[in-house]
Parts: sequence; C-alpha cells; structure tokens
Amino acid sequence: MSPEDRAKNLQTQLKLTDDQTAKITVIYKAQAVKMDSIRTAANGDRDAMRAAMGPLRTSTNAQVKAVLTPDQATAYDKMQADMRARMQQGGGGGGGGGGN
Repeated sequence: MSPEDRAKNLQTQLKLTDDQTAKITVIYKAQAVKMDSIRTAANGDRDAMRAAMGPLRTSTNAQVKAVLTPDQATAYDKMQADMRARMQQGGGGGGGGGGN
C-alpha cells in the first residue's frame, strides 16, 4: 500500500481528523523512503534488511502514536497486535514458491 493509502486506512479505522491523516501520511512517506534505501543497501540480504527495518518500524509506530489521541493509540496498538498474530499464523505454513 502507498503511504497515502495506509494513512487513509488508519483514518477510516481510527476515525482520524484530516489534520492527523496529513501528519501520518508524512510519517509514512518518510518511512517508505528509508525502507527503499534499506532495501538497496541490503542488496538482497534478507537478514540485514530485517535487522534494519525493525527499528524503523518501531520508530514509525512511535511517531504515529504521538499524533493519535489516547483512545486512538490503544486501538492502533490492538490493530498492530492483530496484524502480527495474523502474520504469524499465516506465515508459518507450507512452502509456496521457489525464488531464485
């Protein structure tokens, strides 16, 4: 999803104001630029990429939560936890496709 789409998704789910949505869009755009540079620097090394992206995600989540009200931040935390749980359930299955 594009940074704009991610922010609109949050706007819908958390009932963000237009001002909050604009601020979060800027945060997500900055994250996208940093992720692209991490991908380039990692040069296909998935472990290096994963190690570098973890702190970036943590930082982005903290910046997003700083824009939210306390109730929105609680709902955001729950969304993040639910997404992690879904990824863990779906990510451990049997092997789909080959790669190189």
